[in-house]
Amino acid sequence: MAIETRVFPDADAASRAAAELIASAGAEAIEQRGEFDLALSGGKTPWAMIGLLGEMEEMPWEFAHIYQVDERVAPPGDEVRNLTHLVQMLSIDHQASLRPMPVTSRDLELSAAEYEVHLPERLDLVHLGLGPDGHTASLVPGDPVLEVDDRRVGMTWGSYEGHRRMTLTYPALATARRILWLVLGEKVREPLAKLLGGDASIPAGRVENDEMVLICDEAAIDGAGG
Repeated sequence: MAIETRVFPDADAASRAAAELIASAGAEAIEQRGEFDLALSGGKTPWAMIGLLGEMEEMPWEFAHIYQVDERVAPPGDEVRNLTHLVQMLSIDHQASLRPMPVTSRDLELSAAEYEVHLPERLDLVHLGLGPDGHTASLVPGDPVLEVDDRRVGMTWGSYEGHRRMTLTYPALATARRILWLVLGEKVREPLAKLLGGDASIPAGRVENDEMVLICDEAAIDGAGG
């Protein structure tokens, strides 16, 4: 499936472009539907993007609902939690938009089902990253969560880098109005080449959506077909 690719000189420029794209998508969603349903992935790569987004007047925070693409099962405030960093990067007013994944419940499968109930039928924009092993969201290599096709939110069965994860599944990604990939750095050159080549041997290569935009820096795209 074709991915519109936009290459920038460095990570800072790419992060700003990604933040601007999100803010623009938000304004468009407000104009068309009166609210903006955004899902953000974790990891360190989007921190600069999220920080910039928090400063943008164009971003319609008062009408936004910020969902999580994935989250580690860990205590509240733990540094490995994606939510911890979202809270640190956003002002108190903007934090009101957050819709955290409930990963502290004893019954995680039930919690995943409950999170799905509160997801909109179609997310306006889903931000995804890309790991060196080709994972995206917490759709990680070899885990049965990759085969979930009847739920939009699932749990990884095994531990990945020390933690089980809650994650949006392929059906949730497929129904989003738009996917934004933000991919930075030379460590992801190989999986990025596979993603752009439609290689389904990596989890990221199995994402399907009619409108996907890739924003990356030159370090990531060199040798990846761009």
